[in-house]
Amino acid sequence: MSITFYLPKDAASLALGADRVARALTRAAAARGLDVTLVRTGSRGMLWLEPLLEVATPEGRIAYGPVRPGDVESLLDAGLAEGGAHALRIGRPEEHPYLARQQRLTFGRCGIIDPASVEEYRAHGGYRGLEAALAAGPAGTVEAVKASGLRGRGGAGFPTGIKWNTVMLAESPQKYVVCNADEGDSGTFADRMLMEGDPLTLIEGMTIAAVAVGATRGYIYCRSEYPHAFAALETAIRAAERAGFLGANVLGSGKAFHLEVRLGAGAYICGEETSLLESLEGKRGIVRAKPPIPALKGLFGQPTLVNNVLSFAAIPWILEHGGEAYAAYGMGRSLGTLPIQLAGNVARGGLIETAFGLTLREVIEDFGGGTASGRPLRAVQVGGPLGAYFPDTLLDTPLDYEAFAAKKGLLGHGGIVVFDDTVDLARQARFAFEFCATESCGKCTPCRIGAVRGMETIDKVIAGESPRENLALVTDLCEVMTDGSLCAMGGLTPVPVMSALTHFPEDFSGRGAKLPLAAE
Repeated sequence: MSITFYLPKDAASLALGADRVARALTRAAAARGLDVTLVRTGSRGMLWLEPLLEVATPEGRIAYGPVRPGDVESLLDAGLAEGGAHALRIGRPEEHPYLARQQRLTFGRCGIIDPASVEEYRAHGGYRGLEAALAAGPAGTVEAVKASGLRGRGGAGFPTGIKWNTVMLAESPQKYVVCNADEGDSGTFADRMLMEGDPLTLIEGMTIAAVAVGATRGYIYCRSEYPHAFAALETAIRAAERAGFLGANVLGSGKAFHLEVRLGAGAYICGEETSLLESLEGKRGIVRAKPPIPALKGLFGQPTLVNNVLSFAAIPWILEHGGEAYAAYGMGRSLGTLPIQLAGNVARGGLIETAFGLTLREVIEDFGGGTASGRPLRAVQVGGPLGAYFPDTLLDTPLDYEAFAAKKGLLGHGGIVVFDDTVDLARQARFAFEFCATESCGKCTPCRIGAVRGMETIDKVIAGESPRENLALVTDLCEVMTDGSLCAMGGLTPVPVMSALTHFPEDFSGRGAKLPLAAE
């Protein structure tokens, strides 16, 4: 009897020894004369349990984790092949409280299928969305996206359907679809997980977009730090081409769509869509002034649809089930599901996909289990290095674009980084300026110069040099950067700085006493 095991091969699992577990399992099974099939999947997102080894049983998959190479023999002795009892036994993964509370629309196949297999992808519902889009036609597809309420998951939150409609209506002999896979925010990994664990969902979403807007060529701009994602995408694209889902005649429709992956060079600024387009054209990644917007004049001067990985990956579910079904999730103007990435000083870090509306406190305490150190939580940064630092008093803020904006924060890409009471927020504010100074493309003065001056001024504050006057100067610098920067790099750098000053002023005094700011 053949036994089927499932073991992730995404970057996080590999870093925790998944390949070593695979070798140990293969050797031990061979020594025992077992007929074993080992399927390498993506991760389900319970990162504190990786490597998570699963076995197919008549009752469904049974998971064990975190598994180390030295655990393999004892697992086999305990009846691993039949899902036997063991200290590492998790049970059915979908029944684990961490997964059971989620609504996995985008990540429903991640950790379950072989990411390189079109057959497995289709067996789990893949390409139904593309079939629905071909039946609905361009206008019907765009209307479904509008009805879904989907907003850009890259951080800006712009309505996806409006962008698609603009590109669809643009007249040009050549249009492009570009995926921004330059996931550079600290504490984010959802794009990577999807590209490594279920790349065909992204490919299908981009194909639907191409059919809708009339594009024949597409590019995935993947960050250079993601070699495993790059390889997984290349493999999946070749598989989709062989199966007739990409190429000159997509699914026999007569419509052509050719897709390529391009590797970035490690510049954070290329996460900004116009810098990304400059890089794709072979130029230095520098922000373009807008207008014209990329939807009208983008890659090589042609109408270009630019969306984030998670935006495209949400599309197949929307087209299969309908825009209204997707809009039934969420709250207010934040509809659908949000892939949340929980990281930092947290006991149970990982990926959580749930409808908008969960509070920060619920995510950190119910899913994350509090801090990993066991010390009191002091600050949470949401939205990457340009996101605000929230204190405990703001943890009941719901994960919603407008709710965060009202608290002078941003959801960004859904990354949440937790800090305990040992964090120094003055140094975190300095890091925001330092990060901007390092990663700025240099095109506009407020960002290029303001970040450097801000870093120098915070250094003076930390050193105790005229703190009141220098904090007033920091406030002025932040105002100039917010109002005068060409893009969000300089425009949002003041967000973490001012949130640290507002919510944790004692860290800027050097004496534990609150210093009045210029605004007071």
